[in-house]
Amino acid sequence: MDAQLKTLIELQILDTKIAGLEAEAAKLPREIAAIHAQIAEARAALDGAKAKLDTARKDTRAKEKEVDDLQVKRQKFEGQLYQVKTNKEYSALLQEIEDVKQHKGRMEEEILTLMERQERLTGEIREAETRLKTVESQGATDEAVLKGKLTEVEGQLAHVRGDRRGVSKDLPPNVLGDYERLLKARSGLALAPVTKPNLCSGCRMTVTPQRLQELKAQNALLACESCGRILYWVA
Repeated sequence: MDAQLKTLIELQILDTKIAGLEAEAAKLPREIAAIHAQIAEARAALDGAKAKLDTARKDTRAKEKEVDDLQVKRQKFEGQLYQVKTNKEYSALLQEIEDVKQHKGRMEEEILTLMERQERLTGEIREAETRLKTVESQGATDEAVLKGKLTEVEGQLAHVRGDRRGVSKDLPPNVLGDYERLLKARSGLALAPVTKPNLCSGCRMTVTPQRLQELKAQNALLACESCGRILYWVA
């Protein structure tokens, strides 16, 4: 086999490994970010429930004050019943008292609804706090594992890149340049072995009999006539 071809095959193996490690190195930070997003989502849910509870409590206090004011107003009207001098005035005051009574009743119903809402929100907050603690604990564990894996992948990547630099020095600049252009143009696969039945494994096109005979001799670098990848014969 041609010496340059042997070097290119070795280089392709290293580049394929580098591509895989780079993909892994790019994926791991996204997985870590997803953990942070999940924790942030759980925290936002807790904060949201707390904000709703705070609003419900404020609304309850406001309505309780309104009920107290209505009670004072009713007592005032009831005190005036003994001071009016005509039936018309007396009837008007009774209507005022009835209106206040109905308004007060509506407010008290709304207060009960708000209190039920507070009770429900209190339960939601307990659940949200439990979920946040669980997510934070699991997230811390998962993040530590992912960071360890990232450190390992980065170490492997540095090692393989070093191997690649050593191998690439054995190639003439023009051959290396052609290889790297093919690598970029053909999605990381610059070399392709011929597979049965006489197909370029890169583009799946048939290799001509003449080219096949030349490949079997392996005396020079030969390209696929369809995709341009450097072909080699695996005996």
